[in-house]
Amino acid sequence: MGKLIKNHWARLIILAAGTYQVAAALEGFFWPKIFWDFLTKTLDAAVKPIPILQIINLIFGLLLIAWEWPLGFIAGSSFHRSLEARLAILPLTALAAALIYQGTNAAIYQVIGLGVYFWAYSEGEMICAKPWTLPQRGGKSGRV
Repeated sequence: MGKLIKNHWARLIILAAGTYQVAAALEGFFWPKIFWDFLTKTLDAAVKPIPILQIINLIFGLLLIAWEWPLGFIAGSSFHRSLEARLAILPLTALAAALIYQGTNAAIYQVIGLGVYFWAYSEGEMICAKPWTLPQRGGKSGRV
């Protein structure tokens, strides 16, 4: 059996979370609701009458999908290969998803993906320039 490549696993989790976040944002346009409205009504202005949080979640979800798939102009860039950038941006996207009622599943998936990315980072994994590939082994070992 091979070794688990944690950044590929986390990428799949974040792709699912990004898809959920886009769907939650679109649903939030029709049924605006803050998840924490049972505690306070002060955040209601963020979802209606102007759908600020829904737009933020739509942008974050599309960004995550474009980053993790990745799109052609993102693939191979230092932004795409950076685990540190993912560890910095994912808490923000998870927070935005957790604020709207429809985005709680996306927030949970993003936190799980963040944990897996941190695990990959702590073990020294790297993301290759060509998406969905493995790092090449260095040089020849001298064996025949």
